[in-house]
Amino acid sequence: MSRIARGELVRKLVHVAMGFIAFAVRPLGWELAIACAVAAILHNAFLLPRYGGRNLWRAGEAERGFALGIVVYPVTVLVLLLVFARRLEIAAAAWGILAFGDGMAAIVGQTLGRGNPLPWNASKSWAGTLAYFACGGAGAFALLAWTAPGAYAPGFALAISLAAAALAALLESQPQGLDDNFGVPLVAALALYCLTLTAGGWGVVTTAAFAARLGVGLAVNLALAAAAYAARGVDRSGAAAGVLLGSTIWAFLGWRGFLLLLAFFVLGTLATKFGYEPKAKARLAQEKGGRRGARNAFAKATVPALAALFAATTGEPVLFALALAGAFATATADTCSSEIGQVIGRRTFLITTLRAVPRGTQGAVSLEGTLAGVAASLVVAGLGSAAGLYPAAGVAVVVAAALVATTLESLAGATLERRGLVDNDAVNFLNTLAGALFAAGLGHWLLLGSR
Repeated sequence: MSRIARGELVRKLVHVAMGFIAFAVRPLGWELAIACAVAAILHNAFLLPRYGGRNLWRAGEAERGFALGIVVYPVTVLVLLLVFARRLEIAAAAWGILAFGDGMAAIVGQTLGRGNPLPWNASKSWAGTLAYFACGGAGAFALLAWTAPGAYAPGFALAISLAAAALAALLESQPQGLDDNFGVPLVAALALYCLTLTAGGWGVVTTAAFAARLGVGLAVNLALAAAAYAARGVDRSGAAAGVLLGSTIWAFLGWRGFLLLLAFFVLGTLATKFGYEPKAKARLAQEKGGRRGARNAFAKATVPALAALFAATTGEPVLFALALAGAFATATADTCSSEIGQVIGRRTFLITTLRAVPRGTQGAVSLEGTLAGVAASLVVAGLGSAAGLYPAAGVAVVVAAALVATTLESLAGATLERRGLVDNDAVNFLNTLAGALFAAGLGHWLLLGSR
């Protein structure tokens, strides 16, 4: 109590307490749970402030006259219930991560974490992040087992719950200005859903073939990381992250999956170096002489690495191969469109207003840069098909997904990033996630729907 304000403690205790309502999802059923979520939104928005609910508002919300957090919470629950209508245990478990993980992270972090800040975010602590992982994982496990009794083996349910909580804790620890009550639980729920599909598929990691691929992938990635560092394409942290992510992709999808990572890296590096001196003089060039670090690597390659894992451990190898290609095509298109467009783009305009703006403006696009991005995504998509990861029709799916995702990235840059609510790495992560989801969704609808 001496290190955390009483009002903040009360607010977080209520935040945690609301998680116990998630146990009612099973007896209520989908329809009544939806009705309760809608009622909670209306209650928190209009009634709660009238009878003392302002005590739960964050600092600064009283001046604005509106509390966003207490409304975003039930909105997130509603979205989870709508998206996972046929898998209510996923919605309930993600709710548990939101309630118990996020709530306890704030309480523990503000009471015990003052002396152990995270290296990448001084406003967060190791104590709070570990509390998020432990409490969020425990809550997710309990709700997964309760809402779908007998559906998952206890050890498997615990493992995937902890994995989803670990991802959520990592995302929550990143420096960004958005309310983490919305995006983080949704990403955690998506990861948890994909992890449930891996039941019975983890035997692949015990095979000699997997061990051989892992060894070859590690050797290849160490060599390429050393070459990339020597070529000033990455710094030390970027090289280490590249080895980890690249080895993961090779281990689960072999050289075929790694080929798309290599295409992304080569095309992205060439685009970054293209016209570097003019971009540097205009203060538009990539910092550190074009060297990319670990945060950039994780932002752009975490989603593809997870897609490779799911391609090998689930019964949907083509679907997740399309997701991997969509993520890499999106990342490649994003890098090439911005880096090349800054050099040869004749007219740069803001995507939200279509008004001309200076080159390098966040959210700005050019025709030349857009065409360069489409061409780059076509190369990545074509390589994936040629390597046999998906049929030829998947090329159009991947290119379309990359175009949609990069357009959304420009919108995010023009709105969220320009206002300082998210940084470039967060936008890149969301960009690759959108590309993967669009590619998988379009692929399932157009290519796999008849199965």
